[in-house]
Formats: sequence, structure tokens, C-alpha cells
Amino acid sequence: MTRGPTLPAHRPPYLPKPLDAFNAAHADEACALLQHCLRSLRWARRIADHRPYPDLGSLLAAADEAAYDLSPADLAEALAGESLPELPEDTYSAAHMALSAANAAYEARFGHTFVIFPGDVPPEESLDHILAGIRSRLANDPEEERVMAAEELRRLARGRLTDLLRGAGACAPAGPARGVSSPNASTPGT
Repeated sequence: MTRGPTLPAHRPPYLPKPLDAFNAAHADEACALLQHCLRSLRWARRIADHRPYPDLGSLLAAADEAAYDLSPADLAEALAGESLPELPEDTYSAAHMALSAANAAYEARFGHTFVIFPGDVPPEESLDHILAGIRSRLANDPEEERVMAAEELRRLARGRLTDLLRGAGACAPAGPARGVSSPNASTPGT
């Protein structure tokens, strides 16, 4: 009995990874996407201009390097894009007032928005984490706090970029709201 030709092994279709799509995106689209992770046009352009990235680690290293090089104007631009996190619906109004008052004191002292990277802090502990961060950093001198804020922005951008390219889509708010940052705030339409 003769059999026909053997069929090739079934391969699933190639589906581009988020990093592949980012590498292939138009420069303006890549910059817009990056600005959702850190609201600095210079930072976003620098990263977009050096594509393609072979892996996420290379992209994150480039993002870190660009963040370390933020000028005071770039830092101010990025800080202006941060906003207060959304607290859980069942959070007491006193907690909202405490966060608003602490943030106002911070802004009065340093002239810019408070930012903090939440790391692995559980959501139910995030308010305490933020308030403790504000209280401790209010004691910093302005230059020391500028360095701290820049480092927290770098860590936030890195986390947001990682989440975005792993498909979680967590980035900064699109509007120029002010306040404490949240990597869990999402942009409408993303």
C-alpha cells in the first residue's frame, strides 16, 4: 500500500510577543506607550530611538539608564504626570483625608508630587506604606529628596514597563493629575 506524502508537524501560528510589537511599532506610537510608564518625552524618545531590544532585560537596562540621565526639567515633567492612587472603595474617608493632608505637606515642602514604588506591598497595606514614606521623607533636605524622587520614578517606570510588556497593561494615568503615584492606575483605553 502506498501512502501519500507525510504532512509536516503541526506548528502553532507565530503570535508576536509584546516586546516584538513594541520593537516594530512606529516611533510616535512607541513614545506614546512609553510616556504612560514615565511622563518624560525625552526619556520616552531615548528608549524608542534605540529599538529594537533583544529581550526585556535589555529594554529595562535602557530605561534605567535613561531615567538616571533625567535633567531637572525632565524630572519635573515626569513628576507632574503622577497622581494619587485610587484607594479601595471601603477605605474610610479619614484615610483619604490623611493621605491628602500628608501629600499637601510634602508638596508644600518640596514643590513636587510625592512618588513611591510600592514593590510587593499588599493592597490593603498600601495606604500605610505611602503615609510612612511621606512622613519619613519629609525630613529630607530638598536635594536629597530630589534624588529619592528620581529613584522612585525610575523604579515605577521599570515596574510599569515590565507589567505592560508582560501584558498586564499597568501604567501611569494619562492626565496631568498630581499626587502620589500608583502603578495600578490604568489609562483609559489600555
